[in-house]
Amino acid sequence: MSQIQCSVERLEALNDSVYHVVLRPERKITFEAGQYLMVKMSEDDKRPFSIASSPADGDLLELHIGASEVHSYPMQVIERMKRDGKIEILAPHGEAQLDNSNQRPIILIAGGTGFSYVRSIVRQLIADNDQRQITVYWGCKDASHMYAFDEMSEIATSNANITFVPVVEEVPADWQGAKGQVHTAVLANHSDLGDFEIYAAGRFEMVGAIRDIFLTKGMKIENMHGDALPYLK
Repeated sequence: MSQIQCSVERLEALNDSVYHVVLRPERKITFEAGQYLMVKMSEDDKRPFSIASSPADGDLLELHIGASEVHSYPMQVIERMKRDGKIEILAPHGEAQLDNSNQRPIILIAGGTGFSYVRSIVRQLIADNDQRQITVYWGCKDASHMYAFDEMSEIATSNANITFVPVVEEVPADWQGAKGQVHTAVLANHSDLGDFEIYAAGRFEMVGAIRDIFLTKGMKIENMHGDALPYLK
């Protein structure tokens, strides 16, 4: 793990609650798709964010940070970046990275900005020309929160082995995707999850619910990956 200074190359709002951040580390950081970094606010205050880019994308690090005035914890990080134009990070962290030890089909599940974790893995799979069947389920409260819908749709269109299933809870009249909670969309397509490698990121309670329900559908716990898992009862 390295402690390293980064310049803030880009900081832009993707919608009313998500920021796209691009960091340039002062030296190269080696990490694996699906890992995260810690932003160092002080010696006793280090805050985790999934890396949204993949190792194949080069030296810059991308983050998708869900932040608003209501959510002061991440907004404090955004304000520090805006003010200083730089930030100190510790990386890499995490044990839920892409597993290349098998050829099982992959299901990736994201809630909200948990998509940043999923995006890193998808981009690395594409760079590796991995031909496993990959299905991405991305759940948001409403369609306006799905800030990378066009990007993910284009990825699915351009790669025959990748399927994108957008899922929203509050459905607009013209919505063509799935509706409801993201795990119900997975179960609508798969009654038996025993043969899949599964990655999940989002709120801890969401990941916990997915784990518990999927175990009743044949999923093997050793085939599920997510940084929340070690912290769940």
